[in-house]
Amino acid sequence: MNRQNEVLKLEIDNLREAGHKFIKKEISVGDFKGISGGMGVYAQRGGQDFMIRFRTNSGLMSLDHLELIKNFTEKYEIEDIHFTTRQAIQLHHLKIDDICDVMETALEHGLYTRGGGGNYPRNVAISPMSGVEKEEIFDVTEFALKISEYFMSRITEYKLPRKLKVSMSSSDKDAAGATINDVGFIAAEENGEPYFRMYLAGGLGNNPGISIPYDKKVDPKEILYYIEAMVDLFVAEGDYANRAKARTRYIPRRMGTVEFLKTYEKHLEKVKLKKNLGLDIEAILSETKKEYSHNLKENLSVVHQRQDGLYTVIIHPLNGQISSADFKKVVKFMKENRNAEARLSMTESIYIRNINEEQTKVLLEITDKFRQKTKIQQSMSCVGIPTCQIGIEQSQTLVKNILEYIQKNNISEEKLPSVYVSGCQNSCGRHQVGDIGFAGGKKRVEDKIEDVFDIYTGGMVSREKTVLGTKLGTMLMSQIPEFIGELGIELEKSHMDYKKYITEEKENFEELVKKYLV
Repeated sequence: MNRQNEVLKLEIDNLREAGHKFIKKEISVGDFKGISGGMGVYAQRGGQDFMIRFRTNSGLMSLDHLELIKNFTEKYEIEDIHFTTRQAIQLHHLKIDDICDVMETALEHGLYTRGGGGNYPRNVAISPMSGVEKEEIFDVTEFALKISEYFMSRITEYKLPRKLKVSMSSSDKDAAGATINDVGFIAAEENGEPYFRMYLAGGLGNNPGISIPYDKKVDPKEILYYIEAMVDLFVAEGDYANRAKARTRYIPRRMGTVEFLKTYEKHLEKVKLKKNLGLDIEAILSETKKEYSHNLKENLSVVHQRQDGLYTVIIHPLNGQISSADFKKVVKFMKENRNAEARLSMTESIYIRNINEEQTKVLLEITDKFRQKTKIQQSMSCVGIPTCQIGIEQSQTLVKNILEYIQKNNISEEKLPSVYVSGCQNSCGRHQVGDIGFAGGKKRVEDKIEDVFDIYTGGMVSREKTVLGTKLGTMLMSQIPEFIGELGIELEKSHMDYKKYITEEKENFEELVKKYLV
């Protein structure tokens, strides 16, 4: 990796030069993005400040990397840290020279940004509970890290039509979204033999698609062959001319599912003939006990691990934005409790795992004031405007407005679901797979351009049933908090949770939605 680091350092020098040209308006937004995106760096709205996305492999955060992020917040006076919906960390409102200095320091610590954006294989997502989850099939962590290592060894060589996303789930819950990614694996077993179920050519955003199931078992030791075959197919069949249709999900739509799978098989055969990509990793089936002695009750912040007596604490800051001061508290806890490990999730949370009962109590107390505790509080939101350059709406403000309305009007939060909010149709807030999703836009209403959000309902992800949310229409941003408040009241009256309500009281729910559509 030393030689590669030298190459990456040269790229940082080029980025610094391009950044200053961009600020002086000597190069366009598009030209700068073409240089910076593949390095995990983007200009923010206004063109003077920048954001950086760290490639935190599968969300695993070592103590060294946690302290490194903490040190960056202190040195560059960063107020907030953003946990993304792909198990990564973003820092915002930095100057171009600071961005480049941060990249160089991170590189020295083995924390990369290369491939954090642009037309590259992105962070390999995994279930944040992989290795400690009850009823999981087997721990997928080491397999995901091997894929990440393979991607990073070639990261400067890729010339893909668009980004490529890989996910791995350790159980049928599919917490990593294997069924909605370009390449997905879900741990499975038959007669005591572990294997992977594989899914291909799915993805969220414009014209989303559920992944196509691959009908053969995948040997865990051979996953790199299957990854490489998909990369080769993407390069051969992807649309380099039309960026809007350059994701893998458009390939089977063009050639048909049967032909797509035949084409994939041909690429797989070639890869297996030409390359030696076998892994020396054993997939060991996980064991869940029949009885446990956990004393603390499970809730939305506390999970019993399959290891008896150990817990995971889920820390979800509002909108995935944790203040630097609160982040330092978490890092301090990790430093004082070296048995604990930290993992980022797909839901803008950080999971602190492998801690005992007393440590759990301490961490819950430390995080009490900034850890969101109900489903509606644990809603997700992309960064949105005014930070995001391509965003249309204030996604984070919407979530804050919803919570303020509920609290001001003393509406019970007990039965309300989480909402998934994206500032545009790009689905950075994963609005298409949430119980309720909102995607921002603009709409002329009574001769006035209004801030609006499309509403989606019924989205879910699991091996048994992955469903993309149904768009029901468009609501004014200003009226959405009232809609969620009225929904909360209806849920309390019906004594049902949200999922049961929209099924058994479907007509009443649809009437409620229609009341707010424009």
